[in-house]
Amino acid sequence: MLNKSRATFGPELGRLIELLAKVQGLGPKSARRAVLALLKRKDNLMRPLAEAMLVAADQIKPCKICGNLDTMDPCAICLSDVRDKSVICVVADVSDLWAFERTQGFRGTYHVLGGLLNALDDIGPSDLKISDLLHRAESGEVNEIILALAATVDGQSTAHYLAQVLEPFNVKLTRLSHGLPIGGELDHIDESTLIAALMSRLAV
Repeated sequence: MLNKSRATFGPELGRLIELLAKVQGLGPKSARRAVLALLKRKDNLMRPLAEAMLVAADQIKPCKICGNLDTMDPCAICLSDVRDKSVICVVADVSDLWAFERTQGFRGTYHVLGGLLNALDDIGPSDLKISDLLHRAESGEVNEIILALAATVDGQSTAHYLAQVLEPFNVKLTRLSHGLPIGGELDHIDESTLIAALMSRLAV
């Protein structure tokens, strides 16, 4: 019987693979392939990537108003003079915000919750940026809040909870409509479908 040899790595290479494997969507096998690809292009990819990651780690931070990631705080979206500050689009994560920005069809502002309510994972209202959203709603400057959350069980339960806690405020509540499949994640939806859902939003 042949003994299958097991690949071994030095501590530096092993550590790199271990860290990349923790990135969502990768895993050990994909991390090994990524490391090999980077090592083959050290000068024009690996070193620039390492430098860019250091800069990002040092300079990029969450916006204190909306939760977007930027080198400025408040972020460029919140500081923009052409944005409609009376409309807030509530999303679960920054990736959803980026999805809307790719459409170039939304000119309001955002609010990143930082996740969705999930009883199984013990994620409750205090774990999300809900109190910050309520503070923005009571400022008197907001006319409409769009609940742009995924059409999943967690997304719908979060939207239902937000509709309840936002009810006392004099703010129009809407949600995304046509084109979003049940169980679909916003970051996986194409731009034309997403903007169609945004434009045909419904009252909550």
